[in-house]
Amino acid sequence: MRWLQGTYDISQRRACRLVQVCRPSLCYRHRRVDQPALKMRLRELAAARVRYGYRRLHVRLRREDGKINMKRVHRLYKLEGLSLRLKQSQKRVSQLRVVQPTDQPTDERWSLDFMSDTLGNGRRIRVLTAIDHFSRVSPGIEVDYSLTSQRVVEMLERLSTTVGRPKVLCVDNGPEFSGRVLDQWAH
Repeated sequence: MRWLQGTYDISQRRACRLVQVCRPSLCYRHRRVDQPALKMRLRELAAARVRYGYRRLHVRLRREDGKINMKRVHRLYKLEGLSLRLKQSQKRVSQLRVVQPTDQPTDERWSLDFMSDTLGNGRRIRVLTAIDHFSRVSPGIEVDYSLTSQRVVEMLERLSTTVGRPKVLCVDNGPEFSGRVLDQWAH
C-alpha cells in the first residue's frame, strides 16, 4: 500500500479504494499481549497429562486462575504444537478362521453372490453368480432387475438338474440368502 502511495502520490484512502481494501483493517494493530507464563503453564500441564486435549487443559487452567478463555488456550495449544496424536486402532480377528481344504473335486463347493450395475438409462440391474471354488468356473448366472429368494431357488434347481448339486454352498447374509425359501431348498 505504501508503495502505491509513494509511486503515484495518492492518499491512503484513495489507495485503499483502488485495491479494494477496507481502511480500518489496514490500520489494525492487535492488542494481544504475549503470555509467556500461560504458555509455560500449558506446556507443564500437557507434559504431566499427556492424554489431555486442550479442553481438559483449559479446565485445569481455569481452576487455577479462573479468567482464561478457551479460544486463547486452543490458540496457544496449537501454536506450541501440543496436539494429541491419535492412536490408530488395530484390526482384530474376532474368531479363529477355519482353513478350508484346497484339494476338493469340481462341484463340491459353490459360492453365490450378488452384484449390481446401472444401465445407461439409470435403471439398476442385479446379477446372481454361482462360482465353483475348485475350477473357478461359473455354472450359472442370473440377471434381472429384481432377484428374490424364489428366483435364487429356481436357479439352483435348474443347475442341480444340469450340473449337479454341490455339497457345500457358501453365501453371505443377504436377505435373499437368509430367508425361509432357500433354507427349505437346502434341507
